[in-house]
Amino acid sequence: MPVEMDEKAIAELEKSLRYIAAILKRKGREVLVRYPITRQQFIALQLLFEEGDMTIGELSNKMELACSTTTDLIDRMEKNKLVTRVKDQKDRRVVRIHLLHEGERIIREVIKKRQHDLAFVLKNFSAEEVALLEESLKKLHQEMKKE
Repeated sequence: MPVEMDEKAIAELEKSLRYIAAILKRKGREVLVRYPITRQQFIALQLLFEEGDMTIGELSNKMELACSTTTDLIDRMEKNKLVTRVKDQKDRRVVRIHLLHEGERIIREVIKKRQHDLAFVLKNFSAEEVALLEESLKKLHQEMKKE
């Protein structure tokens, strides 16, 4: 049975999440300024880092971009030696995008910087508060993925 929702609490939660998302986006841009990649390239690299090799079609779907736009993005990233195209071992007609060492290095550095920044923000939280926040955000993410 659904729990009765307090409209004011829901409005405040939505506002807080929106503000947090804006801050994360701004801080993410600040970190990326140090690297020779665009925000879209970062998103592509991060997807490849987290999910492994994928086709341009798969990457296009995950990034919600047209295949032609993703192809141009991959062309530039390949030129900068961040990714490479490789033929699938099982089906030579299929071409997958593979993350190269330089692309992985950039992703690892950016993620480490973001984690460092988050740890700084969370320094005034107790271990219990951090655990509860992590658990709540994971649950929120799972519920949102269902929609």
